[in-house]
Amino acid sequence: MDLEGLVSVRADAQRNRDRIVEVARALFRVKGYESVSMDEVAKAAEVGPGTLYRHFPTKESLYDAVLEAWAEKVNAAVERALALDAPAREQLVTWLTDYAAMLTEHKGAAARITAALGDPGSPFAAKCQTYLGANQRVIKALDSALRPGVEAMQISRLVGGVAAVVDNSELPADAAASMLAIVADGLLAS
Repeated sequence: MDLEGLVSVRADAQRNRDRIVEVARALFRVKGYESVSMDEVAKAAEVGPGTLYRHFPTKESLYDAVLEAWAEKVNAAVERALALDAPAREQLVTWLTDYAAMLTEHKGAAARITAALGDPGSPFAAKCQTYLGANQRVIKALDSALRPGVEAMQISRLVGGVAAVVDNSELPADAAASMLAIVADGLLAS
């Protein structure tokens, strides 16, 4: 095979991978992780099962690819919140709100990711580490405004709990905001 043919095959493979991830993202968002099968993803992406499994040998690896862009979004959200020319409470509420919104982008993700916190064997361990790292950045930046002893894991579990409630209920968006404001008030020093 000539170089041009090899490049074409690689480009086709990348397009197939991108298409699979795009379709899976849409299915997971609408139906939730548990309700989507690999066969359903292959059919919707218009690829054969072999193509799907060559790129993603497990459903967890597919889900991980769907969530891959989160790390960039998480870091951008932290930077945006901490760059606000505002009191620590507003910075914290902005971060917590963005964090909860990211957790609820995909149906069921909030509960799955929050449950995986602290489990290095979880297929979502890298995502958990990203969130823990982001919370650690917030703690470091807002240290003097936070009550003593606030830990990244505590913030992750609190926000994850709020996000899971919102994700699994019919609560209006402002209900999440008011719960997150209470969480922020609990994290801030008196």
